[in-house]
Amino acid sequence: MKFNYKLKRLCGAYYGHPLTNETTGGTRWSGSNVVYDSSGDLLISSVSNRIQVLDLRTHTVRTLPVESRSNVRCLALSPDDAILIVVDVKNYALIVNFRRGIVLHRFQFKRKVRQVLFSPDGNYIAVTHGKQIQVWCAPSQLQKEFAPLVLHRTYTGQADDVMCLSWSSDCSVIAAGSRDCSVRIWSLHTTRNFEPVTLSGHKRAIVGVYLIGNHSGRVETCYSVSEDGTLVSWECKLKEGEWDVDHQNRETPPEDSTDDASFWSVKSRHYFHQDGADVSSVTYCERGQLLAVGFSSGLFGLYEMPSVSNIHTLSVGNNQLVKTCVLNKTGDWLALACPHSQQLFVWEWRSETYVLKQRGHAYGMRCMAYSPDGVIVCTGGDDGKLKLWNATSGFCYVTMEKSHTAPITAVAFANASVVLSSSLDGTVRAHDLYRYRTFKTFTTPTPVQFLSLAVDPSGEIVTAGSTDPFHIYAWNLQTGKLLDILTGHRGPVSDLSFQGNGGILVSGSWDGTVKLWDLYKGNVPTESLQHTADVVCVTFRPDSREVCTGTMGGILSFWDVDSAKLKFEIDGRRDIAGGRKINDRMTADNNASSRYFTSVCYSADGSCILAGGNSKYVCIYEVSQQMLLKKFQVTFNRSLDGVLDELNSKNLGPGGPIDDHADSGDDTMYNALQLPGARRGDDGSRSSRVEVLTLQVAFSSTGREWATISGEGLHVYSLDEDMIFDPISLTETITPAAVESKLSTGDYIMALRMALHLNEFALVKNVLESTPFDSIAHVVRSIGPEHLERVLQYVAKVMADSPHIEFYLHWCLELLRTHGIHMDRNRGNFMRAFRATHKCVQTKYDELRAICQENKYNLDFLQDHARLLLTHEESEKMKVEDYRE
Repeated sequence: MKFNYKLKRLCGAYYGHPLTNETTGGTRWSGSNVVYDSSGDLLISSVSNRIQVLDLRTHTVRTLPVESRSNVRCLALSPDDAILIVVDVKNYALIVNFRRGIVLHRFQFKRKVRQVLFSPDGNYIAVTHGKQIQVWCAPSQLQKEFAPLVLHRTYTGQADDVMCLSWSSDCSVIAAGSRDCSVRIWSLHTTRNFEPVTLSGHKRAIVGVYLIGNHSGRVETCYSVSEDGTLVSWECKLKEGEWDVDHQNRETPPEDSTDDASFWSVKSRHYFHQDGADVSSVTYCERGQLLAVGFSSGLFGLYEMPSVSNIHTLSVGNNQLVKTCVLNKTGDWLALACPHSQQLFVWEWRSETYVLKQRGHAYGMRCMAYSPDGVIVCTGGDDGKLKLWNATSGFCYVTMEKSHTAPITAVAFANASVVLSSSLDGTVRAHDLYRYRTFKTFTTPTPVQFLSLAVDPSGEIVTAGSTDPFHIYAWNLQTGKLLDILTGHRGPVSDLSFQGNGGILVSGSWDGTVKLWDLYKGNVPTESLQHTADVVCVTFRPDSREVCTGTMGGILSFWDVDSAKLKFEIDGRRDIAGGRKINDRMTADNNASSRYFTSVCYSADGSCILAGGNSKYVCIYEVSQQMLLKKFQVTFNRSLDGVLDELNSKNLGPGGPIDDHADSGDDTMYNALQLPGARRGDDGSRSSRVEVLTLQVAFSSTGREWATISGEGLHVYSLDEDMIFDPISLTETITPAAVESKLSTGDYIMALRMALHLNEFALVKNVLESTPFDSIAHVVRSIGPEHLERVLQYVAKVMADSPHIEFYLHWCLELLRTHGIHMDRNRGNFMRAFRATHKCVQTKYDELRAICQENKYNLDFLQDHARLLLTHEESEKMKVEDYRE
């Protein structure tokens, strides 16, 4: 079994970072900005301290293999999509090669950074640095350097913190909006007789500022937007005789230039009246001359400039702060992000449709389960909602809003089309995955709160354990009738698990016992396994001969089912120990409160066990040797509580550790209560750090990935797909000429393998079309599993634009005949290619059907027309014969 699992994606949240709300007990989210790439097809968003890249064309998501020290505050992407700048809430910056996902350099700014912006030519980086602006020379993308950032100049003059930046199109002028209600404009290079300009005309902090130039690049207009919804259009006028300098060619004016300076004046004022809501975000697209404004009430508006004509005004939800909004370069797609609900939208305003609409659980995830085929991941949250995620693309495609009225505690699949969920509202509900509705609700004679859930392998019996009374309830899934109530535990039933090939149910309880129940023989437990501490998790081995239990003492116990005897134990306290919380008065080595597992899961072959618990670690053990194989740390985010093992002495105050998490959040509180004498609003809510925990772990049925739930979301770890043995290595002898040579000699198998290694579309297409029709079956049988998915993708891609429909249909048929069983067993790996092929075949079928129907109507028309012509000729002949007679 391989253990080189890597984090593939972070599902469940596509924007923001969590903070625990001490007022409501839930989770409050904040967030950074989002950016498009140069093509507009990729949307880059931050989740906690990680970076998500959402492909809007293929509708997939991937997580970059980089982590910042703390939650991300701002992002910036170079115009050529080569360098990505990531700055966290502690002002630590990462310089990342975006294409390869490699950290080139790490840097720390001395003051608070709110925005980072590349110049249009990509040569400079502007950074808000407290009340200053720093302009740095952009680093190289090809190699690592000792000091890649070189400071060009520091600009000062603002009386308060700088909030936003803007470059001119020719990169000669830079503007900044400040919290002191003013806009200040500087020149990038030294220019004689130039003085920085300060534009004052707002009453609130500046949210956005944009410099607009003419066809020659000279700045003529400046737009500034403040929190109170005021848009001021500034016009730059040149005095008579003023020179126009190209700063990219020379930095000093000509000798005969005058000392007269240009002056700015207010051209127009506009006001966005949205019932007292403040402007929280703004973006401008110069190519489309569009201005998008987001409000703190959840509204967003789209305006045409310079007339400020309203095009659309819509709402993303009540009291949903639109933290950031951004338009792509063409101005067609508008991305909106709301941190409080973890919503991320991409809206196409011309067609008024959503390109992307994703939303996470409002108060965090609590439980998850893989479908039997490993294609679907079902998650339940504290908000009482059930979400279904595509394990291949990483997107949520169904949200069952009205699943429960209380937090969901457990989910389980009865079969591929039915998923069950238990909740603290006292119900267990069965959901249909075809119609996406709840078709059964299981209740108890007296109100209870369910803590655990299990379904038998046949999918007929549903069991759930309650907190008080300490009972286990069993229902029939088809009829919904309560079959039995199993009694015997003296504490809450923490976990349930069914035997894989029988009717034995194992239950673990906080009373320190594990009981085995035979549901077909009565409600009396067959065996009772005693432990020295509270049992929090149990699971059966896939062959049903062994049970693994985990206790609050950090011990994993392995029991023989037939003899009900303890085989051995694994002490995992030292393995899972780690992480010191901010309020701990002892070191991590001496703190035993977090040294236990809360979830365990066997691998498909039963040789290894995956365990996670009240810690930042997930451990994989080899059962027969009782040894730790590998330990994964789910996050290195220092904004979470329990990540660091040691406490820095400089953070100690007179009353104990100083928690500086408040400095990591947003310092602008919209719609907050303004207290007398206070500089900022206060709505009474308080927040603290989210504790890092692994609530549940689970292996996929394919065995190539496993997932765990933490406070950040659903972490999916997968095996590296590139580590597949291939008998042919890519050497200098494998060239396009060698492929043509193999085709000329009739060696189509080797030609296809060599073309797949070169991975050129035109070359693979040539090999596919050069293969004779009768040789397709022989070539398909020689394709190994390492190349099967790529061949299927190439066939679908070539078939989409090819007129040889029958030829490529034969390729598809032979691939399914020869490798259909392998693809069905590993459908999670082939689902994307199979769906692409199915879509292409369906498209060709629809096109041929339309052509055939049209031809049928044309033939019928011609046949009727010919019949009419014959009838007309016969009638004319009869008339002629009658005339002759």
